Amino acid sequence: MDSPLFEVPSLGLTITMWKIIGYFGVAVFGSRWLVQVFATHRAKKVTMPRLFWYMSLTGSLCLISYFIWGKNDSVGILSNLFPATIAFYNLITDIRHAKSQQIAPSE
Repeated sequence: MDSPLFEVPSLGLTITMWKIIGYFGVAVFGSRWLVQVFATHRAKKVTMPRLFWYMSLTGSLCLISYFIWGKNDSVGILSNLFPATIAFYNLITDIRHAKSQQIAPSE
């Protein structure tokens, strides 16, 4: 996964599979805000859809993987571990809340 897939010598850029995973993580993590803005616009109030938390967790896990195995960078690992933990917590909380709403008897 560390061997170059292609290079752009004029830019000093070497693309490996780990870099693609890292780029994917950045794209997913960053684009989650587009999902949030769209959901807020649609609801006409601030809202965080479940997809936001899935994207946060997916992006963070891709970036943690990149920083563990692709780059071996403790700063990158730590900077993505906290958002992954919060995203996981919020996702579980959202799922539990939705289940409790389904179980609760309607009056």
